[in-house]
Amino acid sequence: MAQTSHGVGGLTYDAKKRAWPAEFNVLLALVILVGAFELIGRVFLGDSFLFNTRDNVDAIFNEQRLQIIILQVSIVGIIAIGVTQVIICGGIDLSSGSVVGATAMIAMSFAQVATVNGNPNPKAMFIDYGLTDLPVIVPLLVAIGCGLIAGLVNGALIAYTRIPPFIATLGMMVTARGIAKWWSKGQPISFPTESFAAMGKGLMPVVIFISLAILFQLILSYTKYGKHCYAIGSNEDAARMSGIKIANHKVLVYVIASILASLAAVVLCSKNLTAQAGMGVMYELDAIAMAVIGGVSLSGGRGSIIGTVIGALIFGVIISGFTFLRLDAYYQEMVKGVIIVGAVVLDQWRQRRRAIGA
Repeated sequence: MAQTSHGVGGLTYDAKKRAWPAEFNVLLALVILVGAFELIGRVFLGDSFLFNTRDNVDAIFNEQRLQIIILQVSIVGIIAIGVTQVIICGGIDLSSGSVVGATAMIAMSFAQVATVNGNPNPKAMFIDYGLTDLPVIVPLLVAIGCGLIAGLVNGALIAYTRIPPFIATLGMMVTARGIAKWWSKGQPISFPTESFAAMGKGLMPVVIFISLAILFQLILSYTKYGKHCYAIGSNEDAARMSGIKIANHKVLVYVIASILASLAAVVLCSKNLTAQAGMGVMYELDAIAMAVIGGVSLSGGRGSIIGTVIGALIFGVIISGFTFLRLDAYYQEMVKGVIIVGAVVLDQWRQRRRAIGA
C-alpha cells in the first residue's frame, strides 16, 4: 500500500504545497497580461504601457493610465460583486444591466434641480409636484427600492416557483429595460443636484467599488450568510438537510445583487450627469465575465470577491492595453469573448481533476 506523509491537520505535504489560494492564478494572469502589453509597447511602439515616459513628469508609473483602468471597471465591478454571490450560490443573474437602466432613469428623476441657469429645468419630470432639489438620500433610497423590488421578484420566482434562474432573470431583464424606456418615453433625464453628482466625481466610483468589495469579501468569509452561500452552491440537498433555509437565502442573495446593480446605476448616472434608457446594456455579461475570469465557478460553491476584483482589473487592462496599442474597439470584444470561454474551459478542467482526485 502506498504511504503518504501527513502534516498538520492531516494534509499530505504534497497537498499542502498545492494549496495556494485560487486567486493567485488570476493575479498571475493579470501580471502576465500587463507584462505582455509592456513588452509589445516597448518593441513596436517604443513606449511603455505601465511606466511614465514623459520628461516633464516625475512619477515613475503612468498614474493617469492606472486611474483610467480602475475607473473603467469600477461601475460594472459593483455589479460583479453581487453577481459573484449569485453564482457562488449556484444561480445566475441576467437582469443586472437592465436594472441599471431602469434604476438610473427613476432615481435621476428624483435628483433633478428646479432651475438651470435661472430658468425652469425643461427636463424636470416632477417639477409640478415640487419634487426637485431633493436631498441626495431621496434618489438613493429610490434606487435601493428599485433594486429591492427587482431582487424580490427574481428571488421569489427562483426560490418558490422553481423557475430556472436563467429564465427568471431573463424575464426581469426584458421587463426592466421596458420600464427604463417607458419611464420618460425614451427621453434622457438630466441636470442633477450637486450632491447627487458628487457620487460620480473623480475617483469616487473607485472608492465605492473597493469599499463594497472589502465589505462583501469579509461578509462571505466570516459570516453565516457567506457560509450558507458556499454550502448551497456546493450541494443544495446537503445544505437543506443541514437546516439551511434555502428559499429565504436565495431571495436574499438576489436582493443584494439587484441592490448593488441599482447602486451602480446611481454612480453611473451621477458620473455622466444624465440618465438614458440604454444605460447598462451588456453590463450583466461583463459582470459575469469578471466573476468567471476571477475564478468563480459557474457550477457554484467556489469563488471570492477578491478574485472578481482581479478579474475586473484584467478587463480594464485589456481595454486600456488595446487603446494603448491603437487597435480598434471591436478587437476588445473578440478578445474578451475568447478569455471568457477560456476561463470556463479552465474551470471545467479543474472540476474534472478534482473529481478524479476525489
